[in-house]
Order: sequence, then structure tokens, then C-alpha cells
Amino acid sequence: MKGFMKQYYLVLLTLLTLVACKKDAAHDEGGYVFIGGEIINPGNNYLVLSNFNCVLDTITLDENNRFLYKIEHLEPGLHSFAHGGEFQLVLLEPNDSIMFRLNTIDFDESLVFTGKGAKKNNYLMNVFLETEIEEKKVFRFSRLAPEKFEVAIDSIRTAKTKKLKAFESEHTSSEMFNEIAQANIDYSYYLSKEVYPLIYFGYSKLRNLDSLPDDFYNYRETIDYNSHLLKDYFPYYTFLRYHFNNLATLKHFEHSDDTHFDRNSLCYNLDRISMIDSLTTNNDIKNMLLYQNVIRYVNASSNVESCDMLVKSFLSVSTDDKNKKRLAQLTNTLKTLKTGNNFPDINVVDHNDSELQIRSVFNKFTVIYFWTYARKGHYIESHNKISELRVKYPEFNFVGININTGEPKHWEKTLKEYNFSVTDEYQFVNIHDAKNVLALHAVNKVMVVDKNNKIAISNADIFNMKFEEQLLGLINR
Repeated sequence: MKGFMKQYYLVLLTLLTLVACKKDAAHDEGGYVFIGGEIINPGNNYLVLSNFNCVLDTITLDENNRFLYKIEHLEPGLHSFAHGGEFQLVLLEPNDSIMFRLNTIDFDESLVFTGKGAKKNNYLMNVFLETEIEEKKVFRFSRLAPEKFEVAIDSIRTAKTKKLKAFESEHTSSEMFNEIAQANIDYSYYLSKEVYPLIYFGYSKLRNLDSLPDDFYNYRETIDYNSHLLKDYFPYYTFLRYHFNNLATLKHFEHSDDTHFDRNSLCYNLDRISMIDSLTTNNDIKNMLLYQNVIRYVNASSNVESCDMLVKSFLSVSTDDKNKKRLAQLTNTLKTLKTGNNFPDINVVDHNDSELQIRSVFNKFTVIYFWTYARKGHYIESHNKISELRVKYPEFNFVGININTGEPKHWEKTLKEYNFSVTDEYQFVNIHDAKNVLALHAVNKVMVVDKNNKIAISNADIFNMKFEEQLLGLINR
């Protein structure tokens, strides 16, 4: 789930970079902060500092790939810094003076903080890194019966609580840090319980959700759906997503005769919008949950009428005019990308720095897939999968397109680092425009185009078991 959470937050960050904002000093908490550091193997010469709903500034690296920045009027809390398609969080409080050093090759693993305010951030960073190991354990535990599962995850929660108490006894910590650190323990635990039925029952048997022990979800009575402090925090935000999915599933089965759960059901997605609207009042949280839920459905659906109905429901409850505008643009774009329409004119650059129109390589059925440095697991797995498909389906071309911004040769360097060929690999010339034209909001989106530049499949997934059936269907049509 760690990789998934970062992917999800990268989408949020992409949206944030569209709008910078300035805080009114009269509403600031006061105090100042210095933040600086060094980036090894930078993908470009800047990083972006943000809080949840606005970009604070774009900070330029010097000739030694270092920077130092002063925030004059700080709103204390979690902030994000992003570089080269990767990002991480940092807790900033008045009078902190934090330096960090990281290597983009191992972005999270190499990140170390020093200076005033470093101890709390190194603690939170270590907790973040430990979640990957924890998640593998929880996945295994989720095969157990509910009572045994609870015993197993209770032991994880107890160990994390002891670790936090030890830190608090050794270091002077703020109330804000204590709240965030405790929230990590609580909402990671709650998230495990929300994910449990998906693994234990599977999507096909989610009707059995109500067969869980009566007290399994007792913690739901204490959930704060509107935490301003935690709205940026991975465990909290990810918990809310899975939680609302489960609430909507239960509500859906109350009035549905479906025997199997279908997350692409219009009825279920309408129920999810209703649940989010009824329980959240913090507009930042509500609007982002609403937008991300509807955007996933619209991106995956080929039914224009159903999309229009869900968008209508979204528009009736969202208060974010920018998200409404983005969604309108997206739905219009998706209508131009229907099967049978021409693939848009998009320029790319190859490993020789030659610019060309991507359609010039469509001399037979061509599978187009996308990748980013920000999702190391995805680009390794996708390239390995494509290697298999190339052998099995010589009737197709397979073209990879990198969607990162920054240093032009960095994408080529990344491929060579893992011994992937740079043949049939490209990068968008104008990445922002290309992503808009292709409605590219999920990196796992795949498109198939025929030799006449006609879209044969507008939205697929190479890891879906039905993908090869789709390819065979094109060969035999």
C-alpha cells in the first residue's frame, strides 16, 4: 500500500502545482522556519514546497545542487517537498531549522534530516519506511479468521505504541508531533481493518462484510472525518478512502440485488459520493475525496451516460470550482478518445534527442504504455511485462512513454540503470499538454492504436487478466 499511497498523493500534488497561493499574514500562526538541503543526482534544478491546498514556492537549486529557504509566516503542520516526480512530507513548526540530504536514486530510503526539528522528522520518516514491512505482514495476517487477524494486528499496534512512548520519554516533543505520531499508529491500524475484507473475502464475496464480528469496526465511532492537521497525512487520507469504499459497499448492498461487488457500478459510486458528502465537512478533505473518486470512475468507464450521471452528482455536492472545471475538461477529452477516433497529434523525443510525432511509429497495432520515476515498482514491473508480451505478440509494437519533467536524459539513464532497452522508448516534448490531451491521470493507463492512427482500445491495463484477450480480439477481428 505504501507505493499505492505515494502514487495517489502524486496525483494530488500534480493538481496542486496548477495553483500557487499566498497566505494572508494576518491569518498565519506566526514564526518562521528555515529549510534547506542537498539533492544528489537531481532530475532538475528545483523543488516544489507545498502544503495541502497550495504551492508555497518553487525553490531553485544552486550549482552544488543545494538550497536554503526561509518561510516567513508559517502555518505549522505537515508540508510536502517534491523533486523529479518524487515527494515526501516534512513536519514544520515555528523556529525549526531543518536541513535534509537525499539521493534521487533511493529517494525515501536516503532521506535524512538534521538541524532543529530533525528528530521528529526522522522518527516520522522511519515510521513511513517501516510501513512497507508492516504491510506485507498485514497482508499475510488478512488470510486469517477475523479473531486471529485482530490479535496479530493488535501486536503491531502495541509495539508501535511502545516505540512512540520511548521516543517521547527521550526527547522533548510538541503537542502537534504527538498528535501526528499517534494518528499514524491509530489510522494505520484502522486502515488494516478496512483493507481486511478485500483480502479475506475478495471482491466477489464482499456481500459477507456484515458477517464480521459485531465489534470489529467499533473504532468507527471515534473517527474524525475532518482533521485539518491530518488532511495531508498518508495513513489518515488513505484510511478515509478505504473506509468510504466499505461504507458505500454496505449501503449499496442494502438496495442492490447484485451477488458480486462491482466497483465500477454506477449505483455503488453514487452511494460513495453520498457517504462522503454526509460525513465530511472540511472542504479540503471532502472536495479531494469526491474528485479522486469520480475521476477514477470517469477514467475507467466507457459509458458516457453513466459518466454524465456521476458527474452531475459530483457537481451537486463539490464546492471546488477548479475541480469542477478540470472534470468538465476531462469528460470532454475522454469523448475525443473513444475507440475509432484518431490518436491525437503528440510530439515525443527519442533517446537520440530526435523529435517526432508519435503516430509516425504506428506501422501496425501499437500498445502505448506510460511510466514515471515516481513509481519505481510500476516501471520495473511494466517493462518486464512488456518484454513478455513482445515475445507472445509479435503482431504488435510496444511503445513506452516517460511522463516526467526535468532533465531530458534522466529517463534514459533510469532505463539503462535497470538494463532496459531504450529502443521504442520516448518522452513527451510538452508533458503538461500531452497529459491533458490524453486524459492521463493514471500511469497504468494503456492505449492501443492501429496502423491508420485509429484508437483501437482507449483505456486498458497490461496487468489485467483480460488484456491479452483484448489483444487476441484485435488480431482476429
